[in-house]
Amino acid sequence: MAAGDTRQRLLAVVRRVPAGRVATYGQIAKLAGLPGQARLVGYALHNCPADVPWHRIVNARGRISLPADSTAGLAQHRRLSEEGIAMIGGRIDLPRYRWEPPSEVAGQADTGG
Repeated sequence: MAAGDTRQRLLAVVRRVPAGRVATYGQIAKLAGLPGQARLVGYALHNCPADVPWHRIVNARGRISLPADSTAGLAQHRRLSEEGIAMIGGRIDLPRYRWEPPSEVAGQADTGG
């Protein structure tokens, strides 16, 4: 599979994450048919199109992976807060805010991150 095709598959899954919910890098990779390739999600989100809700993707611990004081890290925190996603001690409560995809793909969802 070409790198561009992989990126488009990953971004298509990210676009499905609704406002007020988050998904982990590993969850997105698995839903895109790329289990164990969480790092590819981060690469795909770098300079992604404006219609991709990149800010809803967090690490397996429920944390923002970007440096907290970076422009992008501050923007991610702000955008999540605007969607009603609370962070306590720098962490998002994944059991509360994690996106669960519709049942037709739920069996593919990675609940571990």
